[in-house]
Amino acid sequence: MKTNDRQLIELMKEVDSGAAQLPDFQRGWVWDDGRIRSLILSVIHNFPVGAAMFLEYGNASIRFQHKPIEGSPVDPATVPDELILDGQQRLTSLYNALYSRNPVHTRTDKGKDIERYYYLDIEKALDPKANNEEVVISVPASKKITSDFGRKVDIDLSTREQEFELKMFPLNIILDTSEEQNWQNEYYKHYTYDVGVIKQFTELFSKVINPTQQYQMPVILLDKTTPKEAVCQVFENVNTGGVSLTVFELVTAIFAMDDFQLRQDWEDRRKRYFSGDLLSKVTATDFLTALTLLSSFKAGGTVSCKKKDVLNLTLNAYKKYADSLCEGFLLAEKLLKEERIFSSYDLPYSTQLIPLSAVCTALMDGNRIYTTSVRYKVKQWYWCGVFGELYGSANETRYANDIVQVVNWINNNGNLPKTVTDFYFNPMRLLGMQSRQSAAYKGVMALILKNRAQDFISGMEMDFSTFSNEKIDIHHIFPRDYCTKNGYDKLKWNSVVNKTPLSARSNREIGGNAPSAYLKRLEKKGSVSSADLDKYVESHWIDHNLLRADDFQNFIIDRAKKLLAAIEKATGRTISGKDSDEVKQAFGAALN
Repeated sequence: MKTNDRQLIELMKEVDSGAAQLPDFQRGWVWDDGRIRSLILSVIHNFPVGAAMFLEYGNASIRFQHKPIEGSPVDPATVPDELILDGQQRLTSLYNALYSRNPVHTRTDKGKDIERYYYLDIEKALDPKANNEEVVISVPASKKITSDFGRKVDIDLSTREQEFELKMFPLNIILDTSEEQNWQNEYYKHYTYDVGVIKQFTELFSKVINPTQQYQMPVILLDKTTPKEAVCQVFENVNTGGVSLTVFELVTAIFAMDDFQLRQDWEDRRKRYFSGDLLSKVTATDFLTALTLLSSFKAGGTVSCKKKDVLNLTLNAYKKYADSLCEGFLLAEKLLKEERIFSSYDLPYSTQLIPLSAVCTALMDGNRIYTTSVRYKVKQWYWCGVFGELYGSANETRYANDIVQVVNWINNNGNLPKTVTDFYFNPMRLLGMQSRQSAAYKGVMALILKNRAQDFISGMEMDFSTFSNEKIDIHHIFPRDYCTKNGYDKLKWNSVVNKTPLSARSNREIGGNAPSAYLKRLEKKGSVSSADLDKYVESHWIDHNLLRADDFQNFIIDRAKKLLAAIEKATGRTISGKDSDEVKQAFGAALN
């Protein structure tokens, strides 16, 4: 590694010629107009803007694809001398604003794409009281600043004479000493060599222009003998541009050494396998983590899918398992739909898709995943994770345990997986589930749907087609307004115990009425008999007698018991504490 300062003007020439380029995996340029102006001000005031990091190109074991910096005229076939590992945004901004003659492609602070040129206000630049916003200004590509919806031109810099008249120096020539000198000579001529103008510009040159032309930037250079692991560690640590690199981008860089375009491969797979709503939350990094998990399991040694393991994933392993893993994700999606999880919005944990897909893929051997007993065990493990609330964050150690222990449990009748034995559900948790933010809350709704729950008006079972077409959502059984009016405890009426999936049409008929009143309206609206409506209600684990009697307190107790029984059935585990003093006090009775 070498560290030295380089003149900004020389760095810009390297970018312009293609001697300095980017690794192809680097993200696009993301800086907005305000940040570019701040960067320019730092340079013209001779403030440090941080170091850049380059890698010598030509290491036979690190064959990165390369691309020119945005805005440079370099032929993509041009072979660089160095690759920019850190400093992309700063060098791109400086190149386009201070060197290129083309307008700068940037954005507003709200993300709208715009094109800008940057100017230095000569008088403001020499005024110590001037605000930074007045010293460097940006103008549209037309070089005209307008108001009144474009009808009034406030500033016109579209000709050199207008630049002279308004004393605005174009910053995209400041590093071109020849062009800067030409502009200066014409500027003096425009003012007929006025002594005051010459004195003012001479001061600008000595205080701003010349120091900018002499400005130096620290550069750390990694030589071409740097090992792959060290380069990857550098990628991992780079974050001075404000956007950290993901594991996927690091692996993209590694695979590019073997001329494999991982990003394009993932995009193709994403469109083919992950375009459906339920799998839309699967990221490229999730896919690589699942593939690392699967490949390390298949290798028969220590199973792990931590970040370092993903970085060590080989291209051969990727090619060997990527197709089957995609099928594993589709199997996971099908399994979740069988459990009445239809959309990404209602998915308890997107993180649990990683071990679920890997387990499904591993169990494709011998078609085991298609047998009823195997699917039952996979679902039992899945629900233990959901209701045990064990996947609230990325947990690579649990993923590794999952694939080893679940497959052994199924194939060899081994011990219960740790995720199953770790399952614990406190009955008091039912009252704590107040919104969709909880994975267990989403799990309860899925179990209600799986119970062949029927809509209150139509009596239609809420399967996938009904869920999609009838705008099924989660609504209060004892309505909010009714509960508030009667002074019921919000902890109870706003909990999952008092909620169920219903169509928007049924919910409109329910309104804020007492259950006894809205059931009569539903009978009339749906031309449904009392007996049939009672059956629809019961399919939601709701006692119709308690509902018709508006018996809120006993309804809460009864439904809590039924929900706990459903969780026990799904997880295959017994829930303890249903008759604890805490439960009796909170619910008004034991729940066993």
